[in-house]
Amino acid sequence: MPKQGIKSLGMVLAVAWPILVFVSHEHIGSWPLLIAGSALLAWRMPQARYLAMVMAASLLTLGGLGHAELGMRAYPVTVNAIMLSIFMASLCKGMPIVERLARLREPDLPPAGVRYTRRVTWAWCGFFTANGAIACWTALYADLAVWSLYNGVISYVLIALMFAGEWLIRRRFRSRLS
Repeated sequence: MPKQGIKSLGMVLAVAWPILVFVSHEHIGSWPLLIAGSALLAWRMPQARYLAMVMAASLLTLGGLGHAELGMRAYPVTVNAIMLSIFMASLCKGMPIVERLARLREPDLPPAGVRYTRRVTWAWCGFFTANGAIACWTALYADLAVWSLYNGVISYVLIALMFAGEWLIRRRFRSRLS
């Protein structure tokens, strides 16, 4: 399989993970899913490989301590924690993630744009914190159907709403600058 095909497969598996767990958990159990999810986590996060591997090891440790299902369900929590770490680190050192993305389209970003992208990066940090907290609650307290619904559907709708809301705000912001 070509490299791009492997990347696409990884993306599909990562996005569909909660639904795959819901559909297959009854048939294969927690351990195989925990191992597969941990491998997927370590593989799909190249921008934070070390942190992803530590998180994957933490999930496996949960399983080793007798909590394989919790380790399996904690996958979305760890993804949010890694994304929060990446975005937060970019605010502390170097150029914020959103500014880097904005400069791909507009290399000479004005100072107001730099301030705006910093605020958007902070907003994503807030999103990953809230989404991770809800994912954690569903992992600990919700049944598998609710966990799958939130982490496999609702969280993606919320991500889309976050993108759409930021896009609308950015349009207003840019029109004021013009």
